[in-house]
Amino acid sequence: MKKTVLAFSRITPPMVERLEQDFDVIVPDPKKGDIAAQFDEALPNAHGLIGAGRPLGARQLANAANLEVVSSVSVGYDNYDVAYFNERGIMLTNTPDVLTESTADLGFSLIMSSARRVAELDAWTKAGEWKATIAPSHFGTDVYGKTLGIVGMGNIGAAIARRGRLGFNMPILYSGNSRKPALEQELGAQFRSLDQLLAEADFVCLVVPLSEKTKHLISRRELALMKPSAILVNIARGPIVDEPALIEALQNGTLRGAGLDVYEKEPLAESPLFQLKNAVTLPHIGSATSETREAMANRAISNLTAALKGQRPQDLVNPQTFKG
Repeated sequence: MKKTVLAFSRITPPMVERLEQDFDVIVPDPKKGDIAAQFDEALPNAHGLIGAGRPLGARQLANAANLEVVSSVSVGYDNYDVAYFNERGIMLTNTPDVLTESTADLGFSLIMSSARRVAELDAWTKAGEWKATIAPSHFGTDVYGKTLGIVGMGNIGAAIARRGRLGFNMPILYSGNSRKPALEQELGAQFRSLDQLLAEADFVCLVVPLSEKTKHLISRRELALMKPSAILVNIARGPIVDEPALIEALQNGTLRGAGLDVYEKEPLAESPLFQLKNAVTLPHIGSATSETREAMANRAISNLTAALKGQRPQDLVNPQTFKG
């Protein structure tokens, strides 16, 4: 008898087809009524869940009596109550590594577009405002040779640092929980406290996981430490930045600009950020390329399949739950 897999967000037809080779697959369909109701109805029979973006903990999984594994199609897992999973013996897997380069590309594109005012001047040009040679009021700032500060030198942070150092001759500063001797040797990266990094860097890129310690890691005090000519880039999680404080700094000109892919509340349908020419706002697209999303899906399916077949998944967040 096949085990049952329930999707908790939309998954692609190829993913469903691949899963159906080994499992009974349930995908809630908006054409059939309320998605949440369909999910709750199917949950008691589910042995595995797969998807992304839905908070899952004691309240949502109280009726999931048969649940063995949650396979998240993401690298971050702040949506999941890991302590509860551990208590229940539910395995949690994610998809690290496969999205490193595409997310780093996006991070560096935010550095470039913020510095050279790409989105602002694109809209200005399309509005028919380009009627003469541009004035200094529309000038951007150089990226080449400027100091790049990475807050959180994990795989993605290191990939952004390589782009900056090897492609743009940028001195690299980084802060985090530990030193990275190999990257210091490879890139000449220099370790700094967060306060020191904020004060020295021309571009500050946030690539830390969201936790109680990193929530509002960047607030009014930290923003005040940055150079007025500096640009803040956030491709990590929205709550790492105190959004009202950032908006205030951008409005007051105490910060040159910001490149944002994540926000405190998502989707972001309405915000003062939309009125700010010095804020580039993207809809959380760090890993949103066809190639990377396919790689993430394949990794998530492999993790789920291994777990439900009694094998240790490659990307097991909470190894203490594996009973193999």
